[in-house]
Amino acid sequence: MAKINMKENPFFLDEEAQEWVLDTWKKMSLEQKCGQVFCPMGLGNDPELLKHLTQDIGVGGLMYRADTTKNIQQTHRMLQEFSDIPLLLAANTEAGGDGLALEGTSFGKPMAVAATNNPENGYRMGLTACKEGAALGLNWSFAPIVDINYDFHNPITNVRTFGSDPEKVLAFALRYLDAADECDVAVAIKHFPGDGVDERDQHILTSVNSFSTEKWDETFGYVYSNLIQKGAKTVMVGHIAQPAYVKAINPNATRKEMLCPASLSPELLTGLLRGKLGFNGLISTDATPMVGFTAAMKRCEAIPQAIAAGCDMILFNKSLEEDYGYLLTAVKEGKVSEERLDEAVLRILATKASLHLHERKRTKTLVPGEEAIKIVGCQTHKTWAKEVADQAITLVRDNQNLLPISPKKYKRVYLNVIQKDSNPDSPFVQKWKAQFEKEGFEVTVRDRRTAITVEDFIEPERMTPEKGKLMHEMYRSVEEMKQDYDLYVYICNMENASNNTTLRLNWNVCFGLGDDAPWFVSEIPTMMISTAYPFHLFDAPMIDTYINSYSGNPEFIQVTMEKIMGRSEFCGVSPVDALCGKDYI
Repeated sequence: MAKINMKENPFFLDEEAQEWVLDTWKKMSLEQKCGQVFCPMGLGNDPELLKHLTQDIGVGGLMYRADTTKNIQQTHRMLQEFSDIPLLLAANTEAGGDGLALEGTSFGKPMAVAATNNPENGYRMGLTACKEGAALGLNWSFAPIVDINYDFHNPITNVRTFGSDPEKVLAFALRYLDAADECDVAVAIKHFPGDGVDERDQHILTSVNSFSTEKWDETFGYVYSNLIQKGAKTVMVGHIAQPAYVKAINPNATRKEMLCPASLSPELLTGLLRGKLGFNGLISTDATPMVGFTAAMKRCEAIPQAIAAGCDMILFNKSLEEDYGYLLTAVKEGKVSEERLDEAVLRILATKASLHLHERKRTKTLVPGEEAIKIVGCQTHKTWAKEVADQAITLVRDNQNLLPISPKKYKRVYLNVIQKDSNPDSPFVQKWKAQFEKEGFEVTVRDRRTAITVEDFIEPERMTPEKGKLMHEMYRSVEEMKQDYDLYVYICNMENASNNTTLRLNWNVCFGLGDDAPWFVSEIPTMMISTAYPFHLFDAPMIDTYINSYSGNPEFIQVTMEKIMGRSEFCGVSPVDALCGKDYI
C-alpha cells in the first residue's frame, strides 16, 4: 500500500475519516481506481450521461462552466446522487461567484482586488466565490491564481494575477484561502511552477518559467511554500517547463526533459513539489486538451505519464473514454505501477474526506436545498464588489491635468471603443456612451467596422461614393477634427483569454493618418481608459491621461465615470508597473 500521511497537512483526518478512506479504497476495482483520477468537463445534464460518467467510468470529479443557478444546482445534485463515492465538483471561481453561476457576483479580477492594496478584499473575494459556489454544490475552487506577472507581454496572466510582487500575491492568496476554508471548499493554487515569466500562452504551447533555482525560490517558491504550509489542499500544475529545477534535480536531464511541461515531469512533481516543498495534498493537471500538454508526447503515453510522474488527477479530456482506456491499459501493462495509482486514489479520497464529503453523503447534504440559492448574487456581495471597484481604479498618469472633465469644458466627445466586438451598437459600447450622455456630453461613437486600405488611395476605381464619404469622415484634417470634437476618449477592452498570442493595440486605419490612431494628441485633449489589459501605454506612450480600471463590469464603468467627473478620488495602487519597465513611456 502507498504511504499517505492522512493525519497531517493538508488532510488532518481523524480515525473515522481515515477508516472511510481506506475502506473505500480497498473495495475499489482496478477499473474504478482508474476512473477516480479523472475530472472531465461537464458538457450536459442528461441523466443517462451523468450516470455514464459516475457509474460506468466512475470519475472522481467534474467541472462545469457557468450556467443558471437552478441548472447547476440540479446537475450537481444528480451527480452526487448517482455516484457511490462523493465527487469533487469544481469551477473557475477566480473572480467571484460568476465563475459557476450566471447570476453570481462578479467581484473583480484578481488584479483589481490587488489594486485596492487591502488583503481583506482577497478574503471577501474568496468568501463571495466560495460561498456562492457552495450554495450550488461546489466544493473545489480552481483558485486563487498565484502566478506572478513578470512579463507584461503575457496575454493570459495580467489581470488574472494579483500583480508582480510575490509578497502581495501571497498576502491576497492567503486571505482567499482563509475564506475557502470557512466554506469547506478546497482551493487549487495554480499554475505550478508559475506562469507570467514567459510572454507566451501555455494553452497553445509548452511555455517556460526560465527563472534560476535561486530566483524561483525567492518568488514562486516563496508563494507556493507558504500556501502549502497554510494548508492548501490541492495544487494545479500547468503545462509550463522549469528547466533550471529539472537540471538541478536531475543533472543528466536531456534538453527534452528540461523543456517537459511540469504536468509530465517527475523532477518537478515528485522532486520539487512533493520533495523540496513537502506538498502532501492532491496534485491535478491543468486542462489536458491544451497544446502545452498534447504536443509533448503521444496522448496514449502522456495520460499515463502524468500519473506516473506524480499527478493524482487528470483535468479534462480529448475523449474521456479514450483517456480512461489509455490509463487502464498502461496500469495492466506495468507502465504505471499499481502503487502509484493507489497513491493518487488515496490522495483524492483523503481530500474528499478532509471536506467531510463522506459525512455529507450519508446525511444527503452534499448539495444544499434550493433555498441556499438566495446567497448567489446577494446584495452584500454586490456591495463588496462596488467597494472594490471604488478602491481599485488606478490613475496611472494625468500629465496634461485633464481631469476632472465636464460638459462645460469638453462638450463634444469622440468615443473610440477598442475590443474584439467592433460593432458600435454592442452592449459594452452603448453602456459607455450612455454614461457620458447621462453626464451631458454629446457623444460620437467611432464605427470600428469601417476601414480604408492603401488600395483605396492608389486605385481610384475602388473609391465608391460611399467609401469617399467614409474617407472624409475618417480622415478629417487637423482643423476639422478640432472643430468637431473637444475630447477624444479611448476605451480599451482587450480582455485576456486562452489561445490569444497578443493583446497589443492595432490602429484600424492605413498610414496612421485617420481618426483611429492617436496622431491628434497635441491637438485635442485625449484620455485612454483600459478596462482589462493594464499595459496599453507600451503601445500608446503619447497618451498623457491614462486609467486602468481592470474590469468592464457595469460597477466598474459607473465608478470610473464618478472618478473622471471628479466626484470620487482615485485610490488604486497599481500592482504592476504600468510603464512596463521603460523609462521612455
